[in-house]
Amino acid sequence: MQRPARSVLTLLGTVLGVGSFVAVLGLTSTAAGQIGNSFSVLQNTTVTVDDIGPGSGGSGGHQDPVMDFPADADDRLNRLNGVVDGGVWWNVPVRTPTVSARPDVTVASTGAAEGTRNGLHVLAASPGALRAMQPTLSSGTLFNDFHQQRKERVCLLGSSAASLLKVTQVDNQPAVFINGAAYTVLGVVADTQRLPQSLLSVIIPAGTALDAYGAPVDDLAQVLIRTRTGAAPLIARQAPLALRPDHPGLLRAVPPLDPHALRDQIGTDMAGLFLVLAAICLVVGAVGIANTTLVAVLERTGEIGLRRALGARRRHITAQFLTESTALGALGGLTGTATGVAVVIGTALARNWTAVLEPYTVLPAPLIGVVIGFLAGLYPALRAARIEPLEALRH
Repeated sequence: MQRPARSVLTLLGTVLGVGSFVAVLGLTSTAAGQIGNSFSVLQNTTVTVDDIGPGSGGSGGHQDPVMDFPADADDRLNRLNGVVDGGVWWNVPVRTPTVSARPDVTVASTGAAEGTRNGLHVLAASPGALRAMQPTLSSGTLFNDFHQQRKERVCLLGSSAASLLKVTQVDNQPAVFINGAAYTVLGVVADTQRLPQSLLSVIIPAGTALDAYGAPVDDLAQVLIRTRTGAAPLIARQAPLALRPDHPGLLRAVPPLDPHALRDQIGTDMAGLFLVLAAICLVVGAVGIANTTLVAVLERTGEIGLRRALGARRRHITAQFLTESTALGALGGLTGTATGVAVVIGTALARNWTAVLEPYTVLPAPLIGVVIGFLAGLYPALRAARIEPLEALRH
C-alpha cells in the first residue's frame, strides 16, 4: 500500500495472464457455439440428390437428357412440404472453354483458353437451384423461369469471375463470350450460402445449357434443395420418389454430414493456440511479482533485522512476504477474471452472439492468480528468512 504505483504495475502481468485465460476459453466456447449454430442451420436446411442410376454409368436407359432427373424437377420439388427452393445444376460440358469479355479472344490468338487459364468454369442451373444457393447480388438480378423456358443466352457472374473479366456493373447490359457465343450478364453474385464454386464461374440457365451444349458428360447433374429448418431428413427420404416415382432407386439423396466433429476440432485448435499465449502472460506475471518481492526484501532489510531482533522467527518473515506476494496474485487474478468475462460478454454483444462461459473455467481463475503469487514469492520470502538479524541491522 505504501507503493501503489509499483503494486499496480506488478499486478498487470497477472491481470493479463488470468484475463487472457478466461477470455480465450470464453471466446473459444462462444465462437465454437456460433460455428456449430451456423453449421447446424446448413445441416438442417440442405439436401443434395445424386444420380446413381444406369444413365450415370454411361450404359444408357435414362429417361431425360439431364441424366435421370425429370425436366420439371423444380416444380416437383417445390410441391414437397418443407422445401423452400430446389433444382438441378451441373458443370457445362464445354471442352477447354474460352470465357472472355471480348468476342475476338480465341485459343489460337492467346495460345491457351482464357477461361482455363483464369480458372473460370461454366455452370448450368435451373432457377430453383439458383435460388437454393441463396446468392447475394452486388449488381443486377437473377435469371428466372422465362429465361429458362425461352433458352435465353443470359448469365450470372460470380464475384471472382466478374473481377477477372472486369465486369463491375450490369446497367449497360454487358456481355461475356463463351467460346465466342455472347451471353448477356444479368447480375454479379457477391456471395452465396451454397455451392461456393459458383463465385468463380459463369452461371447460365439449365435450358440454355441443354440447347447449346447438351447433357452433362463427365460431371453428372445434381439436385440442390434448400429446406425449412429441420425438414432435411424428411425431404431426403421423399425427394427421390418425388423426382422419379417410377424408379426412385436411380437417385440418392445426401443430407450434409454432422458438423460436430469439425466444430470440436476448431474449438480445440483455437483453445490450444491461445492458451499458450495465456501461459506466457502468466509466466510474465509471475516474474514480475517475484522481481518486485525480491526488491522489497532488499529495500526492507533493516525492517527484517528489527523484527528478527524483537523475536520474530524465520517462519514469520517467510509468511509475511508470502502473504504479500499471494495477495498481489489474488488481486491480479480477480481483476483479470473480471476483465476476461467483460471481454467475452462485450465481444458477444458486439457480434450478436450468445456468450458461453463455462463455470469450470471462470471460477478457478482467481485461484490461478493466488498460485502464481504464492510461487513467485516463495524464493524472495525464503531469502528474506535467511537474513541474519545483526547483519540486517547494520543496513
